Amino acid sequence: MDEFWTFAGHYWWLAFPLFGMTMGAINARVRHREVTARRRHREQLELLKAQGAVSATAPSPVPTPSTAELGGVQGRVVAAQDEVTHRWLEYELDATKLITYPAMSDGRQPLTAAFLRAKKAADKLRPEEGETLSSERLKEYRDAVTDYEVAFDVAERDARRVKDAAFTVDERKRLDTAKQLLTVATDQAATPNERQLAYRRVREELDGLILLSDEAVDVLEKKVALELPRERTAPPSETAPGSIA
Repeated sequence: MDEFWTFAGHYWWLAFPLFGMTMGAINARVRHREVTARRRHREQLELLKAQGAVSATAPSPVPTPSTAELGGVQGRVVAAQDEVTHRWLEYELDATKLITYPAMSDGRQPLTAAFLRAKKAADKLRPEEGETLSSERLKEYRDAVTDYEVAFDVAERDARRVKDAAFTVDERKRLDTAKQLLTVATDQAATPNERQLAYRRVREELDGLILLSDEAVDVLEKKVALELPRERTAPPSETAPGSIA
């Protein structure tokens, strides 16, 4: 035993090459296992392909929808777009709604701006009268209409939540005044002069606050211009009951 330790004391430096040889053998063993594992993996994939478990060919094509099927889907998408547009026009053409929910006509509001962009995208992809879109274009159009619906719902909920909060106290008073005058301007029980005066006051109160679209102005002016129902008078030849001829 003493001879071993004497030998080790004189030849201790042999430990380094022995350590290197041992680590080299271990690394070689690990590399061999990795190479073997990769080879077995490739062989297994080739076997699976040969057995048909993994298809090396392209997938079977999906049956193309018929023109009638595409037309039915397209019709429903067009109807969905028209429904959203109709809901939007209820704000654009109704001055009372615009005064109550001004954010719906304010393109500076982020959610309203997003809705208007979605509307533009859906309008651009909308098929022409009598046109039937292909499957790819119909999918793109359907996705755009879905975005349009969602964007409108979000903008409408936010507009109904904030109402006129974006205006100052004085501006809100002007909006309230305009709303009250609008009731008079469209009241058939009022005289034409009263309606015209109230209408002019409405435009003055809204000036610089809310921009009415040309279509909204046309609708409003038609309501203001309605004539009062006239009372029926008896013809001069008729004689009232109980009167003396």
